[in-house]
This record gives sequence, C-alpha cells and structure tokens, in this order.
Amino acid sequence: MIHETVNLLSASLRLFTSSNPNDFEKIFSKDDYIDNLKNLIETECFSNFISEKALTKRDLNDIRALQTIAVNLERIADQSVNITKQLGYLENPDFINRFNYTQMFGTVLEGLESVMPIYEKRDLQGALDICKREPLTDRLYKQNFDKIMEMFADDHPNKDLVTTLFIFRYLERIGDLILNIGEALILAIVGEKIKIHQFLSMQSNLEQLGFDGSASDIDFQSILGSRSGCRISRLGQGKREVSKTKESIFKEGNTHKIRTEKESLETWNTLFPGLAPRVFSYQEGESTTSMLVEFIHGCPFDEILLNGEDESLNNALFVLMETSREVWLSTRKEEPIATDYMKQLQERFAHIRQVHPEFYRGEQDIGFTKVLDTGSLLQRCREIEKELPAPFSVRIHGDFNVNNLVFDPEEQMIHYIDLYRSRQADYIQDISVFLVSNFRIPIYEKILRDRLNQIIKDFYVNATLVAAEWHDSTFDARLTLALARSFYTSTRFEHNKVFAEEMYLRAHFLLDKLLLFANLGRPWQEFRMNTTVLYY
Repeated sequence: MIHETVNLLSASLRLFTSSNPNDFEKIFSKDDYIDNLKNLIETECFSNFISEKALTKRDLNDIRALQTIAVNLERIADQSVNITKQLGYLENPDFINRFNYTQMFGTVLEGLESVMPIYEKRDLQGALDICKREPLTDRLYKQNFDKIMEMFADDHPNKDLVTTLFIFRYLERIGDLILNIGEALILAIVGEKIKIHQFLSMQSNLEQLGFDGSASDIDFQSILGSRSGCRISRLGQGKREVSKTKESIFKEGNTHKIRTEKESLETWNTLFPGLAPRVFSYQEGESTTSMLVEFIHGCPFDEILLNGEDESLNNALFVLMETSREVWLSTRKEEPIATDYMKQLQERFAHIRQVHPEFYRGEQDIGFTKVLDTGSLLQRCREIEKELPAPFSVRIHGDFNVNNLVFDPEEQMIHYIDLYRSRQADYIQDISVFLVSNFRIPIYEKILRDRLNQIIKDFYVNATLVAAEWHDSTFDARLTLALARSFYTSTRFEHNKVFAEEMYLRAHFLLDKLLLFANLGRPWQEFRMNTTVLYY
C-alpha cells in the first residue's frame, strides 16, 4: 500500500510538468485500488481480535499502528487526487511552476518511502524524523502562501492563484498525515501512544538531567491516565540509565496546571520531605509545559483497598490517618477561611448534566411543603455556606482521592501524588473527597462493600475526633455541604445509572436537611449530619 501511494503521489507530481490525460485516469483508478487495500488491511487487522491466537501487547500495538498507517495512506491518496483535480482547473498549466512545490513533494515522498524500513528495524529515531517532516511542510506551505498573497496584493487577480493556493493546501494536509504515520510508528516501537512534541519535550527534560543517549535508550514502562488532561508516562531504565534516578514520571500538558503542580510539589517537599514526589526537571514550552518527577514506589491505596490483606489495609489506613492528622496540625493557620463547596458544584453542573441530563429536580409541592428545584437549592445552600466559614485552614491535598495515595509498606509511609489542586483550605474538603472516593468505587460484592464501608467509617470517626479536639463546632454542617458536592459531582464519572442516582439522591438529601435546619433558625453548632448517607 505504501508503494502504491508513493507511485500515486509521484504520478501527481509528474503532472505538474507534463499533462497527459492518461495519467489522470491512472491516478483515479489507483486511488480506488488504494481504498481497497486499506479495507483489506483493516479487515486483516480486526480479524486478529476474533482469532484463537492470543495477542501480546506488542501484537496489539502493531495492529493499532498498522491500521492507523493504512488509514492515513488512504487519505494521502485522496489528497493526491484532489491535487490532480486542481491541476485540471489551471487556465495556464505553467502558472504553477512559478512556485516551489518540488521540495514539498520531496519531503513527503522521502518520508513515505522510509516507513517500512523504519517499521521493520524498529528505528525510533527514524520515526521521529518522519514526524519532523510535518513542521517542514508547514514552513514550505507558509512560504508559498505568502508569495500567493503578495501576488494578490500586487493587483494580479488570477483564477490560477486560487487554484494554486488549493494545491499547496492539499500538500500541507499530506504533511499532517505523514505526522500521523510517524506517531503510529512510535506506538509500534515504544509500545505507547505519544505525540512527537511530547516525546521531544521528554527528551529535553532528560537532557537537563545530563542524559546524552539516543531516543531509543528511553524505556516506557507504563502510561497512567489523568482526568486533568495532562500526559503522564513512567520512564525506566532502557538500554542505559535515563536519569540520576532509576525511574521517573513524565508529565506534559497545560502550562498553568503543570506549573501549579510543580510549585505545589516543591512546597510539600519543603514542609514534609518525602511526602510528595521530587521535581527533577521542568520546561515551559510555547503551548505546553512538561516536567520529570520522582516515581514513588509503593502500592496505590485503592489496590490495597480491593486486593490487600485486612492487616495490610488496616496498617495503611492507620498510617494515612496519622499522616493527614500531622499535616493538618503542622500547617494549621488560625484565621477563618471561606469555603466554596457549592460554587465548585455549580461550576461542574454543566458536565454533570452532559452525562446525566435527568439529574435535575424540578420544583415540587409535597402537602403544604414546597420543595426547591435543584438550581434554587444549590443557590440557597451557597448563601448558607457564607455563614459557615471554616474556623481555621490547613494545607490540603486538594484531590484526596484513594487513587492519589501511595503506601510504602517498607518505609511505613503514605505519599501524596497528583497535587495540582493543593492549597491552604478547609480540611473538610480532603475528608469529603476521601470518603466519597471510597463510596463511589463500583464494587457491589457484599464482602468488598463491607470493607469499603468499614474504611469510610474508620476515617470518618477519626475525622470527628480531630474536629472535637480542635473544637470545630460547625464540622457537621460544612461536611454536609462538602459531601453533597462530592456525591453530586462524582455522578459525572459514573455511567451505571442506578449507582449514579444513589449519589445524586444523597446529595439532595443532604442539602435538603441543611436547608430545613437553616429555616428553623437554630445555631449551626446544633446541626448533626445523618451519617447513614456515607454507607452503601
């Protein structure tokens, strides 16, 4: 298919200097043939999934890469046909020769011809070189575009100028498709889907640490997902050691998020050395920013929760409660601080309704009682929240989810990861997120559910003891607001309607109770939360 695509593109190039009607026909028929080859390759790729042969991770990556390459080759053939059609519209066939198109053709043809050798040799540097042809075609397109615009400005309106602009635009799109093919080769070679700018950024970070090897010396061991939109990859020792440490985490994404997390990690390591990963390198780019941070060894808390022995889980929970208590105590500032649980909920409301449009309660009359619609309820509770500032602040994790905690059993240490939202705030934010992150684990088997409920109970009781010790008299009221926020916003991640509705109803139940109490006009110190909502 590569060979046929190269031939088709070369035939299009020949038409720039010699217009032969037979060549037009050959190009159109070859495009149909390439379409058939693409369908054949796709069928072959997908047939592997129904065969009895067990597929390895490498097999799967090869299938994904080959299917992607085939799709992009077929699109390159389509763009070649578009170029050919445009040539037929030129009133003066020689007009196109006023521009430099041969370099653009040469750039993409050389890239295409190198695809198979690179794939067969698993040549990572070669794959990167293919990717770099895309910015080169962009630059060449820009040069020709500027020349066309100058000719327009010089009062030389010419229909052939418009046709020429289309031709170069199609060539520029072929450059984009070449980039897709290069990134598919990277997937096949390193076993992970990563974009060229992310790879180059990672290389640059490694160079900051004194790494002078080639791209093929970098070993990806796993890719971690993140809801923040940042790219997270784990790097390890490949053919040579990639950094002064054996393993690290590469993060790449929005500059504000990465910069904020870097500053947060540095703050945590100043306050509690070892609690958070160290930052090894950091680089801000034009559109994204990246950094390498320490890979934390240990066991994710959610893994212990679901698969660990009871003794291991109890031990991890004990260390977690002691650690969080020490953090809260050490960072406590006595000034009251406003909370914004309802504001956070309202800001996520559109996303919730995207996933669950039906999760909105209309106004209701029950006997002589008027029940507020969801929007009014949230607004009313936001006003109530102004009466309930936290009496003091602590440094919080900001996303105290069970999967953002790592327990090292050898060192008997809890580590915090993913600290982008960390700040000085009400400690109840972390408490509510931790409780609901346990609740929302979609496990319905009774033994495991009992285990989750026990963890929730132990952590909640520990939190109430801290609150009592610190004379936090509005703890229950603020926790009610925070839990309602966490239950409601968690529904956007849950596609099991029944389970999601449980959280949606619990959020309303909590806020209704809070509003009812507010209407009584009694002091908030007397409010008590109904703890049954914590357990499933």
